[in-house]
Amino acid sequence: MKTLTLASIYELQGLKSEALEIYKELLKKDSNNKEAKIAIKRLSGLRKKYLHVNEDMKKFFVDMDSEVEFLEFERWLIKWN
Repeated sequence: MKTLTLASIYELQGLKSEALEIYKELLKKDSNNKEAKIAIKRLSGLRKKYLHVNEDMKKFFVDMDSEVEFLEFERWLIKWN
């Protein structure tokens, strides 16, 4: 189920494109959803600027298999957000 919570989690994980798509779907269902509107405005500019970064980190996240890689990803998340 696609919810504001799921979109927020994606956003916090650096998966901005995925979060943006969920926010757009939520806004289609409820055109008065203020949180989705704000998030779409916030992420629209970021998406253009960092489109490929999110995909690279998504792949890294899926493929990571060591503590060192986990810590590297964690540092990236802190820096990103």
